[in-house]
Amino acid sequence: MANFLIERGAPGVVLKKRGLEAYFARSRDDAALKKDIRRFLAAIARLSSRGGKPRLRWQVIGAENWQSSWKRFIKPRRVGKSFWVTPPWLTPPKFRRRQVITIEPGMAFGTGTHATTRGCLELLESVAESLNGRAFTALDVGTGAGILAIALVKLGARKVWAIDNDPVALDVARENLRLNHVAERVQLSGRKLSAIRKKFPLVVANLTAETIVDLAGHLERKVAARGWLILSGILHQKAGAVARCFAGGFRVLKRQRRKEWATLLLQRR
Repeated sequence: MANFLIERGAPGVVLKKRGLEAYFARSRDDAALKKDIRRFLAAIARLSSRGGKPRLRWQVIGAENWQSSWKRFIKPRRVGKSFWVTPPWLTPPKFRRRQVITIEPGMAFGTGTHATTRGCLELLESVAESLNGRAFTALDVGTGAGILAIALVKLGARKVWAIDNDPVALDVARENLRLNHVAERVQLSGRKLSAIRKKFPLVVANLTAETIVDLAGHLERKVAARGWLILSGILHQKAGAVARCFAGGFRVLKRQRRKEWATLLLQRR
């Protein structure tokens, strides 16, 4: 049914639990279109063993600014113990012990509250508590929208190196750094991980299990003595394999699971 509707010109079909929705632009051929769909649906019903007559409903959708209507679904979210994550058009509730991270949802990134991002933010808080107010530097590998780099500054990092190989990500991150007034403390670039010569007390990489395994040697060399490494973007069934890549030089302090995703906190031995 979905294939038929798309072939008849629907730019999108939404599959639902008990049916589907298709959208068409209004035209002079509406009557013929409705007739063809009724005929096709009746033919499917005759072939089905479920019985019952399928219901067909047409509705005209009024004009709406679709480019901005999606914004009503985005709400400020509490993340960890330290943050409100909010889009720039909303003011988060006031809460003295929470800092605000403002994220502009871009075409390549969401609002920064995915399970892997939340896992990283919570473990970043844990490391910041262990540092007990001491100044530190950090490296954010695959910064995406820049939310982890922003959080690191708000948690006390005096300087953050944030890298990504996606030009769209860098543009989105640059705008988010500006919105959060932290651009001067984040060095954002498209440099390769292998080109960075510094070592850091804290390195975070929210990537994929496969990419982390490929970069394991480079990631390991970027962590200073007794430094921390946070890894995420890992499906939980792959977490053990990822941890084993770092077993020689690191010990696993925490392994968090949220839905199907795992986030690891490691410390250099």
